Amino acid sequence: MAVGPDTPITQLAGVGEARAKKLAKLGLAQAADLLTYYPRDYEDRRKIYTLREAPVGQRVCVAAMAAEHPRKARIRQGLELVQLKVVDHTGALHLTFFNQGYVEKALRAGEEYIFFGTVEEQGRRRAMVNPIFERADSQSFTGRIMPIYRLTAGISNHLMASLIRQVLPCADGLADTLPQRIRQEQGLASTQFAVQNIHFPADEEALELARKRLTFEELFYFSVGLSFLKGRREGECSGCSILPCPLEEFRALLPFKLTQAQRRVMEEMAADMAAGRPMNRLVQGDLGSGKTVVAAYAAWLTVKNGHQAALMAPTEVLAEQHARSLSSLLSPAGVQVALLTGSMGAAEKKRVRTALASGDIDFVVGTHALISDGVEFRDLALMVADEQHRFGVAQRAALAAKGDRPPHVLVMSATPIPRTLALIVYGDLDISVIDQLPPGRTPVETFVVREDKRQRMYGFVRKQVQEGRQVYIICPAVEERSEEELALAAREGASPPMDLKAVKTYAVQLQEQVFPNLKVDFLHGRMKSREKEAVMAAFHRGDTQVLVSTTVVEVGVDVPNASLIIVENADRFGLSKLHQLRGRVGRGRHQSYCVLITATRNPESMARLRTLASTTDGFKIAEEDLKARGPGDFFGNRQHGLPQMKIADLAGDMRLLNLAQEAAKQLLEEDPELSAPEDRPVLERVRQLFAATPDIFN
Repeated sequence: MAVGPDTPITQLAGVGEARAKKLAKLGLAQAADLLTYYPRDYEDRRKIYTLREAPVGQRVCVAAMAAEHPRKARIRQGLELVQLKVVDHTGALHLTFFNQGYVEKALRAGEEYIFFGTVEEQGRRRAMVNPIFERADSQSFTGRIMPIYRLTAGISNHLMASLIRQVLPCADGLADTLPQRIRQEQGLASTQFAVQNIHFPADEEALELARKRLTFEELFYFSVGLSFLKGRREGECSGCSILPCPLEEFRALLPFKLTQAQRRVMEEMAADMAAGRPMNRLVQGDLGSGKTVVAAYAAWLTVKNGHQAALMAPTEVLAEQHARSLSSLLSPAGVQVALLTGSMGAAEKKRVRTALASGDIDFVVGTHALISDGVEFRDLALMVADEQHRFGVAQRAALAAKGDRPPHVLVMSATPIPRTLALIVYGDLDISVIDQLPPGRTPVETFVVREDKRQRMYGFVRKQVQEGRQVYIICPAVEERSEEELALAAREGASPPMDLKAVKTYAVQLQEQVFPNLKVDFLHGRMKSREKEAVMAAFHRGDTQVLVSTTVVEVGVDVPNASLIIVENADRFGLSKLHQLRGRVGRGRHQSYCVLITATRNPESMARLRTLASTTDGFKIAEEDLKARGPGDFFGNRQHGLPQMKIADLAGDMRLLNLAQEAAKQLLEEDPELSAPEDRPVLERVRQLFAATPDIFN
């Protein structure tokens, strides 16, 4: 069967209905999706060692003959072993396969194979656990540079590579959408060459050429799309003009002094809002820097001018907290603040909606309920989105559309992204940075603790609770890894799974065995929204003393009484994530602590954790994290409503990004609407890339 770009994935060899569902989780539905499913890494499997020469502790290829028929044994329920010895002229190697029963028939005594895995020394003999293998006379995945893909449970790297190999001939028919003059100026390879060699590179040089072409292309279309976004903004001149008021008048409402950084950002916002076109500004500040006060100032200014404001928060509990604090702050100035969430009663929702439509409510705080049908404003002039990395462009646009004319938009983020990266990620926003903390805040003391200090740490938890405080315990996993996941990891040659703390089982263990006299609860992202809200509300009230959670608490309600956060398997998290988590404590008057528990012996991992322990400067931490991990930790899977990068690394590919931006700028200067025949393919590619924000082309 001839395979084309539109061929459904179910028509490929090795894909049935069950596998198709698993592949769909990775966004793979047809052949074209596989072509652009780029490897996350590569393994050089070109050198094939003898058994004696093979270096210990490294993943390598060895050529050997099966000296005996494989022996299968069931150890316990859910665990079986297949073992055999292989040999060459230099020695022997003992192989063990866990939960891979097919090996018993796949390997035949007397046949030559290539095995890929980690050579270990077990006493006086050499061994390999769960190697990948294939016949020596038909090599596909050994003896070459092998792509390594992002996977999901039930999909092995071997399967993924074989599927991509099936669809690779489609690359010959791919159209090259980059204008020829740009390809020539930048010295870029053809699309066909790039796709072929990004998956199965002939050598290092071919891989570099392929990556350069695909990375430049992605960054180029990204830059063109951002230019359209900015062009749309600059063309919007019908914004509501908000006249400035003396800052000291607002300052009189506050029980504390503003920092210079807060004053600077407020002045930037006031200038934007008075300019006659809609403000579109990101306020980026470290944890506890006072972003909410800045938002309150913008809302106060808006209401003083006779208009309405709205603030959208990512959770109901956080929305309720904002509504209480903002009402307390602004009601003395005559600002009517209301709350609107999905869980409110029908009668209360109707009352709030009616008051919004009539203009009796000046400032509404809510969740996604604000963008639901039936919510109308008399005169919405300001929209604030809290915790931007939890919202996308589409949500912002939906709320903005509630006004008769484009409202001013203020976006807040506590994730301290380095400024250069923020300029790219939030390409359609101007950026203000609050780089100063209010005076008097007691820094959170941070400690890196080994496993052997666990009992001592539990004692510290009891002490904090006895003093009336509360405790967060963060785990990297929701549940223990399944046998299927363990087997998949083993087949892929992964190292033995770490003892990752899982929320559900760990919470039960702590409640029953460690803290029987304390109230322990748990929280994770797979719970229903109402369940999560109820758990957080109970913790906020003080009903729960120890909350075991995943990182879902990184953006959440302030619990001033929480004085201790413990992060299990801390080396599994990026520095910025750990810093965000640390910000859950230190919000009250009590000294607070962050304990990072790790069993790692990796010197680099330990150095990263000690960096966190040595500073509370979020921007410094972000820069270090960017160097170590790239920008992925900032973006997660959402990337703020902008298109996700498939191959480009916005931090590591800064040089190519600059070249792509220049090329995009030059192209749009020559052809602003991309109406020339040779430029139309560029427009279509950008439309596809920014499909989530189609309004940029209207």
